[in-house]
Amino acid sequence: MSKYFKQCTGQLSKTCSIMGNADGDDKPFCLSYNEIKILNFPKRIIEVSIPVKMDSGDLQVFTGYRIQHNDIRGPFKGGIRYHPKVNLDEINAMAFTMTIKCAVANIPYGGAKGGITVDPKKLSQEELERLTRGYTRAIADFIGPDKDIPAPDVYTNPQIMAWIMDEYSRIEGKNTPSAVTGKPLEIWGSQGRSTATAQGGFYVLESLLKKVKLNKKAITIAVQGFGNAGMNFAEIAHTAGHKIVAVSDSKGGIYNPHGLDIKKVIEYKKTTGSVIDFREAENITNEKLLELPVNVLTPAALENEITIRNAGRIKANIILELANCPTTIEAGEKLYKKGIIIAPDVLANAGGVIVSYFEWVQNVRHFYWDKKKVNDRLKTQIIKAFNEVWNNTNRHNVNMRTAAYMLAIEKLGKALKIRGI
Repeated sequence: MSKYFKQCTGQLSKTCSIMGNADGDDKPFCLSYNEIKILNFPKRIIEVSIPVKMDSGDLQVFTGYRIQHNDIRGPFKGGIRYHPKVNLDEINAMAFTMTIKCAVANIPYGGAKGGITVDPKKLSQEELERLTRGYTRAIADFIGPDKDIPAPDVYTNPQIMAWIMDEYSRIEGKNTPSAVTGKPLEIWGSQGRSTATAQGGFYVLESLLKKVKLNKKAITIAVQGFGNAGMNFAEIAHTAGHKIVAVSDSKGGIYNPHGLDIKKVIEYKKTTGSVIDFREAENITNEKLLELPVNVLTPAALENEITIRNAGRIKANIILELANCPTTIEAGEKLYKKGIIIAPDVLANAGGVIVSYFEWVQNVRHFYWDKKKVNDRLKTQIIKAFNEVWNNTNRHNVNMRTAAYMLAIEKLGKALKIRGI
């Protein structure tokens, strides 16, 4: 079993142990030993070779993955990432996390994840399209509206989802928009989907700030990762009156203790390709950003950014995990003992999959909602999940990650028992 997946199953085992040892009238429902074993293994692992004719005329073969972890509560659901470090270990862990996340958010999906080992920045638009269509053909037998519904993730976007939908529709011989979510609005995407992860994270943060003792008028925030989730979150939080003092991308970060003008930073990034050397701030490293004296640290990049090695230097009061698995289990335990609250990824970034579910519902019904309706429903859904997690936190005296897992495990366990698996 791989190290990242071991971390996930380690959290599962730890949570089940806590649930099994709880006393009192509110003793939580827990999984049996055999049911835990079911969640310890993905249902299906798909690895494919994708030959692509490059613009130069040469043929290059890429490796793609799709791991379907569990579908006890509904079709598999999870993003597709394009990144040079994509591997089976990473995808396996992300698929497991999606199973937990969909249960926490209480949407009728199971967990999956996919990816291709590639640096998309080195491919032309035409090469990227050929790669995406080749990957879609390779996994087409295993995906679909009632089987497995992909979505965007790291370095994928609505255009890539459009190619997947189009290629899948060609194979099926009919338009099938519900086969994928995160599509452009022009081909039956949903209003509010592009900002959903950030918007959901903001709703979680606002709910959390109502529960903790901080000066709500002087909240400072650092955002690691200035892609879709991080950039949109910074803009939403800035507009709401919070002070964004630092942001970063893969090339480095910028810091201004007096606050950044996020609209200017976004325009600068669009113009130059990075936030570094922004005139109204000093350059800092991604590592330094994590250790700034801020109220809220928002990791919105890749996994395992906060580890046991740097956890002791984290100064934030709250960590809002917009990235998937940005904090290792060991680091999380250390931070909890320091009194730092972590809003875990399976709750904090669930806005993306919640609005993906809304998009799927709209596609199936052929009836579409305006942005206000989408955001109102997102707010209702994610705040309900937050309150359930927060109640578990207080009732069982555990951190928010364990509380979220307790919520998910109860839902998954009941579904397993009722279905007789």
